[in-house]
Amino acid sequence: MATSSAETTSATGSPVHKELASRVQSLSAASAAAMLQERPAATIAAVLADLSPAFTQDILAELPHGLVDGVMHAVPPETARQWQRNQTYGDGSIGRMMEPALAVFPPEMTVAQTVAELRTLVKAAFITYGYVTDAAGKLLGVITMRDLLFADDATRLDALMLRDAFSLTPELPLADAMKLVLDRHYPVYPVCDAQGVLIGLVRGQAMFQEQAFDITAQAGTMVGVEKEERLATRWSQSFKFRHPWLQLNLLTAFAAGAVVGIFEGTVEKLVVLAAFLPVLAGQSGNTGCQALAVTLRGLTLGELKPGAERMLVMKEATLGLFNGAFTGLIAALGMFTYATIQKSPHALALAGVVWMALVGACVVSGICGAMIPLTLKKFGADPATASSIFLTTATDVVSMGLLLGLATLLIR
Repeated sequence: MATSSAETTSATGSPVHKELASRVQSLSAASAAAMLQERPAATIAAVLADLSPAFTQDILAELPHGLVDGVMHAVPPETARQWQRNQTYGDGSIGRMMEPALAVFPPEMTVAQTVAELRTLVKAAFITYGYVTDAAGKLLGVITMRDLLFADDATRLDALMLRDAFSLTPELPLADAMKLVLDRHYPVYPVCDAQGVLIGLVRGQAMFQEQAFDITAQAGTMVGVEKEERLATRWSQSFKFRHPWLQLNLLTAFAAGAVVGIFEGTVEKLVVLAAFLPVLAGQSGNTGCQALAVTLRGLTLGELKPGAERMLVMKEATLGLFNGAFTGLIAALGMFTYATIQKSPHALALAGVVWMALVGACVVSGICGAMIPLTLKKFGADPATASSIFLTTATDVVSMGLLLGLATLLIR
């Protein structure tokens, strides 16, 4: 997780804290917590204040409760309140990325009074905008530094502020928030609850960094590599992350092997089929991966609208049909040539079996490539989670099953 320009800066100026924060960024939350919990609470607080808010929350969740209490007492009260509030929101939400809003003023304040207060605030915080709220904390408007610079000292903030300011809600998923801010490019966005009360700020930089991290982690998630694993993660922790998925992959591989076992008699009679099992598995697997990649991209970018799932599946099935038909011709020609060289009396029939099996396998692979991430999302899981493992199993079972099943019908 990269650092962000925090709205508050506690005791983070020390080069030691900066160096430690740099090391922590290359670790997973669990590994970072293990490194930090040996340090004094004040040091941990300084390091966490130098990290992105979302990563800070992940680390706090891994620290012992007693140590967390000490850390909360070591940061400014407004920062402690903000961290505690952020903990109430789910992973991947805007609420996890909030920073405290410090430059908050009532509407009756004048420009001169506001500037005087800002002169004190900017000594300990990086202020981008001012926020005008009523007595209940409801956001009324936003003040820019340029407007303060050119306004008369006696001007009230309610006459100067930008009304109907754009804001985000804390429960909003990051992916949805990114669509809303795509054309705005503000450095900071206010976050308000359902009643319009200002509860924090989120920086555009922090949002884009978090989104970039999720995108880079997606490739690993597809094959069972946890998002928390980084280059600096200890091998023992990496083993814990990866090994369960490899066990699952082994179990699913047994399913594919069982298909070959069921048709053992066919393979013994038509040994030539063994040479084409990996051909069908590879071709159908690649077809499924293409569909999977397009589906994941659509889900990530929000291009897949509600109700469009059926059309997506039909499209991938159609692509599988045509791709299988044309690549199947080449594979069938290869089978015919190979079977003829082997002097098989079923050379022509086996070529037809290969063509039909490849067409069927590619159609099913395309459907699975679209359906697996859609199904995972429907059940509330990350659409990329081990999707490649499930897809490989489906394509292997279907391609081998079709080839050997059709060949079995041939030799009866």
